[in-house]
Amino acid sequence: MKVFISKRIPETGIKMLEEAGLELIFPEKENLSYEDWLHYCQNTDAILSVGGAFNYDKSFFDACPNVKAIALYSVGFDHVDVKEAVKRNIPVGNTPDVLSRATSDVAFLLMQSVARRASYNFQKVKNDDWGAFDPLHALGQELYGKTLGIFGLGRIGFEMAEKSKKAFGMNIIYHNRHQNPEAEKQLEAAYVSFEDLIKNSDVLSVHANFTPEQKELFNNSVFEKMKPNAIFINTARGGFHNQKDLCQALVDRKIWGAGLDVTNPEPMAADDPILELSSVCVLPHIGSATVEARNGMARIAAENIIAFSKNEKMPHCANPEVYSHHSS
Repeated sequence: MKVFISKRIPETGIKMLEEAGLELIFPEKENLSYEDWLHYCQNTDAILSVGGAFNYDKSFFDACPNVKAIALYSVGFDHVDVKEAVKRNIPVGNTPDVLSRATSDVAFLLMQSVARRASYNFQKVKNDDWGAFDPLHALGQELYGKTLGIFGLGRIGFEMAEKSKKAFGMNIIYHNRHQNPEAEKQLEAAYVSFEDLIKNSDVLSVHANFTPEQKELFNNSVFEKMKPNAIFINTARGGFHNQKDLCQALVDRKIWGAGLDVTNPEPMAADDPILELSSVCVLPHIGSATVEARNGMARIAAENIIAFSKNEKMPHCANPEVYSHHSS
């Protein structure tokens, strides 16, 4: 079975695939054009897909009839038309759990960095701009006893909430499609409406799976309803927020600060005005960028491919209905 691996991944996963006797195909260069990527995909049985540069949509599946399985090197699968994959009996694997801690660490880091204006002050040091002591200049805020609002309290959101409660005694509120009894029991988290979430959060952290219906959900009309001291954190997908509206809300002091590991667009322009603001911290999508998380992602992606090669169910499948669909 031929497996196309679209970008270099940790050796852990490569070794597992080789030991399973699979034929691995790697691109000859990095940053493939769409046409080159498509050519590789057309000549393969399964894809270990790294990064979300290109979409797995109807036109892709039409152009690549030989592709029988896709294993994503990610938790998110918003760049895959899952319904189309199910129609064609194509399982789509992903890598949940293994990066929950690492990604929540980044959300927690951003919350503190924004609260204490760390990026702004680090830039001052780099610019040799220490200045005279000013008791009122660019003050931060403390997080103790504040309310953390989680939009999408799944595995990553739970980790973020747990850290925040233990470190700062923060009160946890959340909005989900479904209630999370475990979080309510362990973290005393309160399930609230979306309106109450945005109205009552001192820190609002986005951790939901992105869907097209939620495109730019966090826009001017939402920021206007948030607290003036509120910090907006997004480590999920840049599509959740309208970045121009976010910048304007910060300039107009409708909200206090923002911490982003994902941007809209991504990558964002280096001269984006939001980067000039003192209560903003932006990172280049490094949520899962630890040795432990990336090795774990490689292992799970490899497990998904190997299971498929043995006609077994992928252990981590984003569209498990493909199996019942296939057997019916």
